[in-house]
Amino acid sequence: MSHVKAAGSKAHQGVHIVGKRRGIKKYSGEQVISGNILVRQKGTVIHPGKNTKMGRDFTIFTVIDGFVSFRKMTGHKRGQFYVDVLEQPIETVEKSKSKVSEISDK
Repeated sequence: MSHVKAAGSKAHQGVHIVGKRRGIKKYSGEQVISGNILVRQKGTVIHPGKNTKMGRDFTIFTVIDGFVSFRKMTGHKRGQFYVDVLEQPIETVEKSKSKVSEISDK
């Protein structure tokens, strides 16, 4: 038997496995329809929020038509990420809040 291992022999014996295609499928602000997959993940890295549900393989999908929004929790749930589906885009919600503040200032 040889006392010297052949160069690179172990590196090429591994099996090549295709990726699982996990990750975020719809990003913040994108328009989605009911049933669209938002996140494919292993475990609860991202939690389901408003108008979203989680499948048994931790896939997060939308229940209504709307726009995707991500948020990071504070307080005792700090560090957790949630994905929501809102009926209006985020810009529209912020504009309507500013209009309300303008009216209340008068």
